[in-house]
Amino acid sequence: MAHAHGSPDHGHRHDHGHDHGHAHGPGGHHHGPVDTGDWRYAVGLIVNLVFVAVEFAAGVFSGSTALMADAGHNLSDVLGLAMAGGAAWLARRASGSRNTYGYGKATVLAALGNALLLIFACGAIAFETVRRLAEPAPVMSGLIMIVAGIGFIINLGTALMFMRDQHTDLNARGAYLHMLADAAVSIGVVIAGAVIMVSGWSVIDPLVSIVIVAVILIGTWGLLKDSVSLALDAAPRGVDVEAIRAALLALPGVTAVHDLHVWGLSTTETALTAHLCHDRPDADALLVEAQALARGRFRIWHTTLQLESAPLPGCPGC
Repeated sequence: MAHAHGSPDHGHRHDHGHDHGHAHGPGGHHHGPVDTGDWRYAVGLIVNLVFVAVEFAAGVFSGSTALMADAGHNLSDVLGLAMAGGAAWLARRASGSRNTYGYGKATVLAALGNALLLIFACGAIAFETVRRLAEPAPVMSGLIMIVAGIGFIINLGTALMFMRDQHTDLNARGAYLHMLADAAVSIGVVIAGAVIMVSGWSVIDPLVSIVIVAVILIGTWGLLKDSVSLALDAAPRGVDVEAIRAALLALPGVTAVHDLHVWGLSTTETALTAHLCHDRPDADALLVEAQALARGRFRIWHTTLQLESAPLPGCPGC
């Protein structure tokens, strides 16, 4: 749909094209709205919350720092899933007179919160690990392996629910990384339990925790960087702004492109605004071509284009 506003004496037109659909853009990122599947967050939340209670109790009973640390990490994931699910629900609410873009930005804030939670959890695990290294204590390796094995199955199963959308939705990616990291933690704890059972070296328990913290931090860096960028209205990862500029400038009759802005409305939807200076008599046809270019080549459905057929004061390049 396109709306044209303006008058001949101003020599320009404001054209707004809003089209929504599903597709994968450059770099594998989705730039149209997506069904976030709230049921996944609900299932993951309930199952993991129950497991957190069981795992922490088992950690206290067995004397395992790794189990208790994993339970704390799982708790941060439960909170992260709650935020992601709440943000997904907010994103589907209709826009209003004040929130004219809707509530999609809540998904960005949730992704940022998830990344910060992961970092905080890593700090808590590292603190407890250092303490346990200074004061090693015997642990019940058999119980550790059983509980951690159950945790691996639960965490991997939850992660698989988000795997399909992890490249197209930053919130789903956050949930996927959270649960995959938990699965890695659980495997590490199982291995630690096995080594302790064979060798009797209880110090293996905190040492494995240190390795796991490093792995989690490495995996979290990309999520943190992307969520901060989107919160600052930067172009989403995989969107080449200069390529968009060059493509618009290459349209027949376009003489200049200025005030080009590309930013994320949410973790799944991208918006574009631009002024196109042109010398074509068929401005409506140019609008259709520009919108088709944004959708077809760059997978951007929310576009606002201003067509300028005469030089305007202060217009660069017109």
